[in-house]
Amino acid sequence: MTLRRVQDNEYVEEHGGDYEDFEPGMVIRHWPGRTLSEADNTWLTLLTMNQHPLHFDRHYGAGTGYGRVLVNSGITLCLIGGMTVQALSARAVANLGWDRVRLKDPVFVGDTLYATSRILHKRLSRSRPGEGIITVETTGTKSTGETVIVFERSFLVRCREQAERVITEATESDRIE
Repeated sequence: MTLRRVQDNEYVEEHGGDYEDFEPGMVIRHWPGRTLSEADNTWLTLLTMNQHPLHFDRHYGAGTGYGRVLVNSGITLCLIGGMTVQALSARAVANLGWDRVRLKDPVFVGDTLYATSRILHKRLSRSRPGEGIITVETTGTKSTGETVIVFERSFLVRCREQAERVITEATESDRIE
């Protein structure tokens, strides 16, 4: 979290970054991690209508090569991606997509996951002046060290001058007089 002073003894809490804050090669360790519960897996699996019993039937899971229920890989992608938002894209204009999603190791109920991101590329937008595209590679790991997922994600952020104008306007309109 970063605090930006807006006037005497008044600050705005900021998350994410502007285009200029990101440089290729930067590595960001996201915190905190998250331990997956049985409820997380069951609810989100059924919410997304994934009917595969491997994700919510203990008896079925016991008879598979995993020997137990497996956490839905969609949950793994969403959770690891979500861990990155505060530091990377909390101020993004748009999420542009995920590429090269690779599942490396299974995730089970009770596993604690962490995320790390590396800035791969950045470039100014050709179609949206005052904004730029950031591409990151994010790796999700278990607390025991195994890599469970790796993916690339691109998002659009404002350049600093435009971002400061938008934030100032929003802060002034929200200020209670």
